[in-house]
Amino acid sequence: MPTHTISPAQPLTLAALGAVLADGRTVQLGDDAKAQIAACHEYLHQRLAHDDKPIYGINTGFGSLYNVGIAPEERAQLQVNLMMSHACGTGAEVPPHLVRLMLFLKAQSLSYGHSGVQVASVERLVAMYNRELLPVVYEQGSLGASGDLAPLAHLCLPLLGLGEVNYQGYRLAAADAMSLFSWQPIALQAKEGLALLNGTQFMLAYAVDGVLRAQRLANAADVIGALSTEAFGGCDDPFNENLHRIRPHAGQVTVARRLRELLAGSELQTQPRHAVQDPYSFRCQPQVHGASRDALAYVAQVVETECNSVTDNPNIFPDEDLILSGGNFHGQPLALALDHLAVAVAELGSISERRTYQLISGQRGLPTYLVAEPGLNSGLMIPQYTAAGIVSQNKQLCTPASVDSIVSSNGQEDHVSMGANAATKSRRVLDNVEQVLGIELLTAVQALAFRRPGRTSAALERVVQAFGEEVKFVVRDRVLYPDLHKAAAFVRTFDWQ
Repeated sequence: MPTHTISPAQPLTLAALGAVLADGRTVQLGDDAKAQIAACHEYLHQRLAHDDKPIYGINTGFGSLYNVGIAPEERAQLQVNLMMSHACGTGAEVPPHLVRLMLFLKAQSLSYGHSGVQVASVERLVAMYNRELLPVVYEQGSLGASGDLAPLAHLCLPLLGLGEVNYQGYRLAAADAMSLFSWQPIALQAKEGLALLNGTQFMLAYAVDGVLRAQRLANAADVIGALSTEAFGGCDDPFNENLHRIRPHAGQVTVARRLRELLAGSELQTQPRHAVQDPYSFRCQPQVHGASRDALAYVAQVVETECNSVTDNPNIFPDEDLILSGGNFHGQPLALALDHLAVAVAELGSISERRTYQLISGQRGLPTYLVAEPGLNSGLMIPQYTAAGIVSQNKQLCTPASVDSIVSSNGQEDHVSMGANAATKSRRVLDNVEQVLGIELLTAVQALAFRRPGRTSAALERVVQAFGEEVKFVVRDRVLYPDLHKAAAFVRTFDWQ
């Protein structure tokens, strides 16, 4: 497997990052990245040696303590104190794969040579990524504006031999884990603690993972929606190219084309129609799924830009002889995008649940609750309840975090993004919609059995066959929750085209 090289000269695409994560490739710092990091570090220390002008967070305190000067001999301890005092995370632990992604993204952001860190510090982050030595990080603690301070403090504490890590299934003190590789703690220098803690890598890791998952869910929703259309006895007229040529939103056009392709060759589409028009949840798939796709395209653009950005403060520009204090750590771009992602994905679940409801309602020759003896058997009555409850929870989770703010640091940090909250709740929406689509898939495959011997298209029969190997037809009532869990896992892992 080729090693991925972090290089400031090579923009990082979401597709490339997705491939790195999927393949489990190791990572290395490119020579150009090392050179730029080293040049910036050297410039900073030359500047500090000849200029005692206050520079925020380097020879001053932090936040509202920006006006407190720090003596040269205390600057290293200032950075260590920052790391320790800001590790105040609480709540659930961040999943290991997202912690690993945070390590990658932090190294990527530092690689551009505008942060003043040592090469050794960035190489240690890369080594932790490659060894899967994953710091214990907690979900709660970030306001999403001064950077993800608390989560990133937990992420970077192990560089000092502090905090805890997960390694090969064991939870270890960071110092003990480091001894396994004969690693010594990094001796932080001026600006390094601030560079490590400032940044958006907590919410960005959730955003990267969320976009990649959402893109898969969008593909899944089209395929499962097409299956439901077939099972319900719906027709393909609403997907005709002429309709979408006169309202050419990109996502709408894409979904209509996909549905035409998925239904091509279906015997069921040649049978007599059950009704003049289908309900909106079938007929308006291009418009609803398509709008979510367009929203996700916007989110992906924001996230990809952020992956190629420097998000700490202050930023150092050696070529211009400038050190500038700004606000690149502010998470508002991601906060808005993550809220948008949650809404877009939730809508895929909302329309999915309506198709499930229609399929079990005893219409168009299908038995009520899709079981041969309704009454004695409840069949698929209750999975729809489950989907409805989840969809309603999503409505609550989609209340935007980005419209909220709270004053911190004695008024110095007076507007924050709450992007971290947007990140964690968007992940819950993604989990929920995987399950909702899984319930629709289970229901559609069950309903399709009552259309036999008619056959759907080859593309959809492939999905029916693969799903049937995981979840069997419901002949009579049985305990269904294992099937729901299997259906969600199928949605999450199947190769949706």
